Amino acid sequence: MPRKPVKLAWGVRREGRSLWTRNAVKGVSVRGERRKTNSRVEWRAWASSKSKVAAALLRTSNNPSNLLPDTGSTCLYLGASYGSTVSHIHDQACGSGNHHGGQVVAVEISPRAMRELSVLAVSRPGMVPVLGDARVPAQVAPFMRGKADWMHQDLSIADQAQTFVKMADTFLRPRGTGLLSLKAASERASQGDDDSRFAKAERILEESNLELVERIDLTGLEEQHVVFHIRG
Repeated sequence: MPRKPVKLAWGVRREGRSLWTRNAVKGVSVRGERRKTNSRVEWRAWASSKSKVAAALLRTSNNPSNLLPDTGSTCLYLGASYGSTVSHIHDQACGSGNHHGGQVVAVEISPRAMRELSVLAVSRPGMVPVLGDARVPAQVAPFMRGKADWMHQDLSIADQAQTFVKMADTFLRPRGTGLLSLKAASERASQGDDDSRFAKAERILEESNLELVERIDLTGLEEQHVVFHIRG
């Protein structure tokens, strides 16, 4: 017997081990994901094996709703890639035609990925694709309408935690929600194994002005990854 859906936010729900977002562009999949209609509302599958944010929603020990932006939020996504996870955040923050009045600023340094992200944004008002270096505040600031209520960083670079602290200090509002998706393999400049690299990042966050809420291990969904949940 199918499990009853659990509402995590206005546009996000969980069914067993599956996550779904309320599709802002009805009839269209972003990266070939499944869609289904319930009571005339179309939902898109949000794969936890392909999205660190989705994986964190399933693995958090706290209320998963705390990891999501509210409707109408100003969101900053650093390392947007081809826009799959960004589109699910847009479903929640903006909705169809951006009737919530949200903003999702999606920063990506790869021109190839930006081409797809820009096409995606045409049908999703409120999504702002930015071709630039997500480590440089000056390349991001012109596109922000104000401080971010929600921020996610997913960059394959060394010094991920230091970069996150710098960008959060610049853009995240007080008590705003921040997520740092950290991949151990990108921290090769650090000594030690994966656990010591994660521990080093955790110390950097704890010694900053940010509040570290939770370290979420994604083993089994995203190997060598953790997500740090912080508050501004």
